[in-house]
Amino acid sequence: MPTTLRLILGDQLNLNHSWFKEKNDDVIYLMAEMRQETDYVTHHIQKVLAFFLSMRSFAKQLQKEGHTLKYFEIDHSDNPQQLEKLIRQEVEKEGVKKFEYQLPDEFRLDQQLNQISENLSIEHEAFDTEHFLTQRNELKEFFKGKKTFLMESFYRDMRKKYNILMDGKEPVQGKWNFDHENRSALKDKRLLKKPKTHPKDVKELLKTIEKAGVKTIGKIDKDEFLWPTSRKEALEVLDYFCESLLVHFGDYQDALTTWDPYLFHSRLSFAMNSKMLSPIEVVERVERYWEEHQNTISISQVEGFIRQIIGWREYMRGIYWAKMPEYSELNFFAHERKLPDWFWTGKTKMKCLSESITQSLDLAYAHHIQRLMVTGNFALLAGVHPDEVDQWYLGIYIDAIEWVEITNTRGMSQFADGGIVGTKPYVSSANYIKKQGNYCDHCAYRHKEKLGEKACPFNSLYWHFYERNREKLEKNPRIGMAYRTLDKLKNKKEILDQAEKYLNEIENL
Repeated sequence: MPTTLRLILGDQLNLNHSWFKEKNDDVIYLMAEMRQETDYVTHHIQKVLAFFLSMRSFAKQLQKEGHTLKYFEIDHSDNPQQLEKLIRQEVEKEGVKKFEYQLPDEFRLDQQLNQISENLSIEHEAFDTEHFLTQRNELKEFFKGKKTFLMESFYRDMRKKYNILMDGKEPVQGKWNFDHENRSALKDKRLLKKPKTHPKDVKELLKTIEKAGVKTIGKIDKDEFLWPTSRKEALEVLDYFCESLLVHFGDYQDALTTWDPYLFHSRLSFAMNSKMLSPIEVVERVERYWEEHQNTISISQVEGFIRQIIGWREYMRGIYWAKMPEYSELNFFAHERKLPDWFWTGKTKMKCLSESITQSLDLAYAHHIQRLMVTGNFALLAGVHPDEVDQWYLGIYIDAIEWVEITNTRGMSQFADGGIVGTKPYVSSANYIKKQGNYCDHCAYRHKEKLGEKACPFNSLYWHFYERNREKLEKNPRIGMAYRTLDKLKNKKEILDQAEKYLNEIENL
């Protein structure tokens, strides 16, 4: 009889974890698809499929390697659908003497598992997930005594610590950051490549999820699922990124286009956030490929990608553990508006929003500029409550887990934290969106106009945002120019009135 019960959560699919190095007859592993996790927010159907398919693939691999595992599918008759009931049920049924789990990445699960463990009458122990490059509280210590947590200084420290893109103590080719070279609009669609996909027929699983009563959003085309759901598939996507996409990744990572939803992005975020791939192996694979192909791939392509992983991703996790749970309630601008209904349908005359939202509903995916400078930009300009924004982003994207979602939306996107993550709000008029791609070419509104029925709503809402938040923002040294320009506008009152009109008619934009 096993003496230890080990819990594995749906985003802890790390086959290289030290738990699995040896087969141990004293250990029984526990995994479950639970309504607790499908229902705490309304998720995209492809997100639910991604987790269930990946969990099942992981479970099969563990069993193949000889580990003892109990797996409860969503419709299993003995599945209590709730974590505490599940653990208690299996502790009693198996008669184990110890309960072990890996530290969760979400605060709510961390609190829950702490409580469950304390209430058990047997020994318990928590282990690291052995995935991230930093410990939970490492960033908090790094910025001890600082009000603003500047990502760039953390990123440089990570480069040095892990000897990534370094030449001794200096960065390779003498520069730390090539962000200014990573902002081009895509002008030639012939550069585009089809993504590496792994089609799976999910008709039966879809029926099971529906029969179980799981409420979802979004859709799946032809009942065919395309994302990687095993470590083997994820490694194939990583190889494809290096061989076919990395060459243009940096140049066009911020581009907005109707031509293709993925551009040159890797599509690895779900595989990483579920821990099928580790950040260090992804970074080292990309760096190694670049070193072998420096004659065809510039450093700006690879640095931009690596910065997102060892800089931004680790940084956001550090912010999460440094500032939760208070972070989830921050609302610097006291915004109260609800998300417009068309955020759930994509039916708006604004092409950039229609394109980004429809794509999100169709694919459970949008790249970072679509999230930050289109949907997030509009929500901030319109004064949408951060809770509304959090719920939408957490539910709709395949890679959204709270530790990475809430710090990006409530921090970077909505400035609801008042400047912990960003030094200024990320807002723009139509000019930025026009510069980044071709969305404006297909729009019912005119990107150059500030007034009139055809004027792009982003233009007047941009100035309205600054005007109504003058008291909170005017002294910010990075925003002074915006206020000087605002106060010189010839039609300032008319522009602000235009914004009020749009806000009053927001459902009809």
